[in-house]
Amino acid sequence: MMATKKSVRGVLIGLFLAAIVVAGGLSYYASSSPDGLEKVAADKGLNAKERAHSVEDSPLAGYSVKGVGSDRASVGIAGVIGVIAVGGIGAGLFVLIGRRRAAPERQATDIGA
Repeated sequence: MMATKKSVRGVLIGLFLAAIVVAGGLSYYASSSPDGLEKVAADKGLNAKERAHSVEDSPLAGYSVKGVGSDRASVGIAGVIGVIAVGGIGAGLFVLIGRRRAAPERQATDIGA
């Protein structure tokens, strides 16, 4: 049982590191063209009333980190921050769910017996 736990942990760490490499190194080369939903909205005129949102000036707006001189580094850092945030939230949820399942279930008892 212990070997399985270690191998799963190794695989998860490997996948996390691969995600860091992809987000930090390859995200700069992602297409800047609009995705399908944005393209259809533009083609059909659904985005005519589009306006700026409240977090447009946030540090990670536009898939980049503001204040970093290099575009490549800015996008890479934003990708790494995203992977760490999502990984942390996911790991926290797994820990909470695991603890909840591991907690002993209360047995109903007959009061009058």
